[in-house]
Amino acid sequence: MIKSELIAKIAGANPHLYHRDIERIVNVIFDEIVDALARGDRVELRGFGAFTVKHRPPRVGRNPRTGESVTVEEKFVPFFKTGKELRERLNGDDKVEKKPASKRRTPQRASRAARAGT
Repeated sequence: MIKSELIAKIAGANPHLYHRDIERIVNVIFDEIVDALARGDRVELRGFGAFTVKHRPPRVGRNPRTGESVTVEEKFVPFFKTGKELRERLNGDDKVEKKPASKRRTPQRASRAARAGT
């Protein structure tokens, strides 16, 4: 879904609101989220998820074409973690049952020293 489709869906569910007002509301919400992230704040929408900013430190990378080393500057990237309700809706309403742990333990692999006989 793109922003114009979201606006159209909200307008369809709320015929008493003007389309331009809905568009303005959606834009203000997105602008506030972006402004909060730009300040380094966390934005949490309960049941939906949380937006945060992660810092990626500078590093030395490789140009894949030439193999030459290049410096990659530090950057801040947006990160989204889904909320519990969203995850549950995506994975079905009923809880996924975990398989019971088997009673039999698998034997540990022998170390090299034990296999070599030392």
